[in-house]
Amino acid sequence: MPRVDADLKLDFKDVLLRPKRSSLKSRSEVDLTRTFTFLNSKQTYTGIPIIVANMDTVGTFEMAVVMAKHAMFTAIHKHYSLEEWKLFAANHPECLEHVAASSGSGKDDLDKLTSILKAIPPIRYICLDVANGYSEHFVTFVKSVRALFPNHTIMAGNVVTGEMVEELLLSGADIIKVGIGPGSVCTTRIKTGVGYPQLSAVIECADSAHGLKGHIISDGGCSCPGDVAKAFGAGADFVMLGGMFAGHDQCAGEIIEKNGKKVKLFYGMSSDTAMKKHAGGVAEYRASEGRTVEVPYKGDVELTILDILGGLRSTCTYVGAAKLKELSRRTTFIRVTQQHSQGMELNVGCGGPCKCEELGRRSLCLLLEKRFPCQCACIFLSAREKGLGKSKNQGSN
Repeated sequence: MPRVDADLKLDFKDVLLRPKRSSLKSRSEVDLTRTFTFLNSKQTYTGIPIIVANMDTVGTFEMAVVMAKHAMFTAIHKHYSLEEWKLFAANHPECLEHVAASSGSGKDDLDKLTSILKAIPPIRYICLDVANGYSEHFVTFVKSVRALFPNHTIMAGNVVTGEMVEELLLSGADIIKVGIGPGSVCTTRIKTGVGYPQLSAVIECADSAHGLKGHIISDGGCSCPGDVAKAFGAGADFVMLGGMFAGHDQCAGEIIEKNGKKVKLFYGMSSDTAMKKHAGGVAEYRASEGRTVEVPYKGDVELTILDILGGLRSTCTYVGAAKLKELSRRTTFIRVTQQHSQGMELNVGCGGPCKCEELGRRSLCLLLEKRFPCQCACIFLSAREKGLGKSKNQGSN
């Protein structure tokens, strides 16, 4: 018999953080670094726990170089060759403690991962990434990777429920990736009907992981710095971002000029684009579960990083957290019906299409390139204003 879980599950858009009394005088007083000792590898990590997703448009060596300067992390996509890895390691040895080598669960994937880790011993992190982390095959694969690399820190996923977090941790993983379908270019929920609202998934999975002294990554669903703060507030140890880092110089792909605007392509790793590029097309037995979008070109990623970190520091000052470590303990979520005023809406950091184009009023769009180079900031008419405009036109007839 089908079962219905009637408990309400929430996403980032459904809540805000309640401000609390704070003794902090400035955002500069906030410490965003975290130190973790991992469950199975016993390794210690220190850094700012934001990770660039292992997607081939954003999880690049070029991105890793900039991220490492901020003690931030990059999960390098799995499609680089061994020779490319060797060249990166030779030119940027200082970055190796801030990157993970990614792999799928196939034999060829494991063989390639093994060759990379043997050739470049300073790489300490492994990212085992599959769309469905619930398969027994994946659990067995995690166990085999742990047996081969007992001292490496293993990230594994994706899952969205506490029991599977526990299963993967007990199978040898150290950090569990949480998220099915929340990504900006993921269509899994549409194609399959499977998923879990990201905020609730993070809260529940963090509770299960921390009970075993494991850790989790909130993977997907963040479209602005406020969402990153909510993920940390919900208990995530790390937050993985894809779309927020798309469109920059450090991303793969050429800059395309279209209708006088510069854009770069960003696509899900289960999209037609990705499968044609890496697998020769979409196999007959499966469906594409991703989409391809044109993201406004944003220049250097450095300013985007600063904007995210600045927003996160500001969150901490609002709730009285002197350290990122304290944020979840200082967090109280309040349920809301809207995030901000809808009179004049600001489309911040979404990586989506300009809202003005939807209304046929592209001239209203203000690209705040100097202040917000990492964001598409579009000011557009509200529904109410559109209605007034129609009434005015009708009156003149």
